[in-house]
Amino acid sequence: MTSQQTEQVWKALDSFRIELPSWGFADTGTRFGKFHQPAAAATIEEKFSDAAEVNRVTGVCPTLALHVLWDFKGERSAAEVTELAARTGIRAGSINPNLFQDQIYKFGSLGNPDPKIRETASQHILESIAIATTVNSRDISLWFADGSNYPGTQNIRHRKAWFEDGLRSAHAALKNDQRLLVEYKPFEPAFYHTDIADWGMALELARAAGPQAKVLVDTGHHYSAQNIEQIVAWLLDSNMLGGFHFNDRRYADDDLTLGSIDPYQVFRIFHEIVLFEFETGKPADIAYMVDQSHNLKPKIEAMIQTVTTAQELFAKAAIVDHEKLAATQMTCALVDAETCLKDAFATDVRPVIEEWRIARGLPPQPMAAFRESGYQQRIEAERGSKGRGGGSSYA
Repeated sequence: MTSQQTEQVWKALDSFRIELPSWGFADTGTRFGKFHQPAAAATIEEKFSDAAEVNRVTGVCPTLALHVLWDFKGERSAAEVTELAARTGIRAGSINPNLFQDQIYKFGSLGNPDPKIRETASQHILESIAIATTVNSRDISLWFADGSNYPGTQNIRHRKAWFEDGLRSAHAALKNDQRLLVEYKPFEPAFYHTDIADWGMALELARAAGPQAKVLVDTGHHYSAQNIEQIVAWLLDSNMLGGFHFNDRRYADDDLTLGSIDPYQVFRIFHEIVLFEFETGKPADIAYMVDQSHNLKPKIEAMIQTVTTAQELFAKAAIVDHEKLAATQMTCALVDAETCLKDAFATDVRPVIEEWRIARGLPPQPMAAFRESGYQQRIEAERGSKGRGGGSSYA
């Protein structure tokens, strides 16, 4: 790598921060069952502790996304989160309402035909915004399971209008520095129609909500052949990209570690972001968040693996020769243009990332540092195989 490329990688890594999910450290399951891990976190204190360990070896994960139903219980919850943040150095990240688990949401939340249930859902979002204010969190992340399984059973246009009303109400409660992030998903658990099924629907609803609403892109929430980087480019151009939920997928929403299936796609997504920043001269205000719940991989190791993979792919995107790429694009020199991307993707950036870590006082090999720390063995012994529940399946 050239000295210029090395400088570009260091600059990119200095700006790159990734939020971890509290539910990713807990015992979670599929529709078919749950496989317990003896080290799984069962309390909010244990989740903060695990997140702090990931941040200790990576240095780039200062926030923890929190789930209202699973992480805030009782009157002391917000105060406890504030105290844990001060103790562990991990701040509260995005606040995630739960609008899919309670029995009343059998036929939807904001899209439910029953106005009383819609009001209950709206009130829960308002309570979540209040929690976010108390713990000094900027983003309220909204995912809805709303939809229907059979043709003719719901009025799709009415449900759209109800969503618009509910999101406007939520937007009106935001503080000046807060944001609503509207997520989308093509299917599951609704299999005929999903109320927010793609980025266009999320974009329209975010615009209807108000100027502090943006779109959240979950990299797993797409059909297999979807061109996610095109979606990212359009949202960037419209100033409507609020954040990501990082994972990888074989089919749709598989919650696999980032880059485990298609690292080139993740690289292409990062490239669109870096290119946008290069051309506009301003940083993209994007919340990078992990959304993974692992039943098979050790949970903390899976988080470290995802973070380090994201760093590598982001660094590769940072060394694309954008001036050369622009010239080849304008002359339609197809082979040369594609080679610009492939050369950057093929570059081994790991030695430079190790140098950056050492210079920042971090372990050069985060996974090795974690394994040598004995943290995993200690929490397995302390928490034991007690079958403690720590969360639920999350979208």
